[in-house]
Amino acid sequence: MDARLDHLVGCAWFWVWALVGVGAAISAVSLGPLVMAPVALAALSLSASEKARPSAFGLAAGAGALCLPVAALQRGGGNLDARPWLLAGLVLACTGIAGHALRRD
Repeated sequence: MDARLDHLVGCAWFWVWALVGVGAAISAVSLGPLVMAPVALAALSLSASEKARPSAFGLAAGAGALCLPVAALQRGGGNLDARPWLLAGLVLACTGIAGHALRRD
């Protein structure tokens, strides 16, 4: 397979994993078991795929992508501190993207 096509397929799988990461973060923060079962099934089916497994760093990026808007919503003041959400979002998103970029297939 052509190297460019391999790259595009890897990126597509990364974003599929990122969607699963968003779902996992939503289930951890608010909706719990309602979302966790479908997210767990999606993660299990993706991890069974040889082509999708190397892009699993998308899980972290997806969870971080959910934390960043929460931080933006909480920065308005009051009793809520946006810094933990911002830090978690940046660390998770950067770790996921860097991990995917540096992975060895």
